[in-house]
Amino acid sequence: MTPAERTSGNVWVRWRVPLGYPVALACYWFARPTPRWLAMGAAIAFVGLTLRAAAAGHLRKGERVATSGPYAYTRNPLYLGSALLAAGFLVASHSWIAAAILAAYFAGFYPVVMRREEQELRGRFGRAFEDYAARVPCFWPRLRPAATAEADATRFSWALYRRNREYRAALGFLVGVALLALVMYWRR
Repeated sequence: MTPAERTSGNVWVRWRVPLGYPVALACYWFARPTPRWLAMGAAIAFVGLTLRAAAAGHLRKGERVATSGPYAYTRNPLYLGSALLAAGFLVASHSWIAAAILAAYFAGFYPVVMRREEQELRGRFGRAFEDYAARVPCFWPRLRPAATAEADATRFSWALYRRNREYRAALGFLVGVALLALVMYWRR
């Protein structure tokens, strides 16, 4: 990775979360939820939340390449889960404007962030990551899990879920659904 790519990647990583807040506010502003759309969207978002939880329970950050659980299907189950969460909230918001704003945000940030993280993993884990990347797709999941020695030995861990602070996504899900419900009743 060139110095310019590192600097560019750092900018994307550094601004991803701070810019997410005004994006979320804009999406809530344009939201027009109804009970039916809110229920459908919450169900989709819950699938994303569940995927993120399953991934967090297999992730040992900085220790080794995660290849078990959802990581046997996609190298980025946390981002896939986030995309499903976002899709669910977009369905719940029932707004094309909100969908366009959030889609632009995801398209602008997440591919760059995923590439940067993969470069870091290649640098840290070398051949282990290369072998894994050759078997498992970057984002869209495989239909069957990739065969790995670790996959059978590593099970979901609530301790890892807590250590990775994935409960924050669950709290965000609950707050997001509650805010959309408030927007729904406020707009009546």
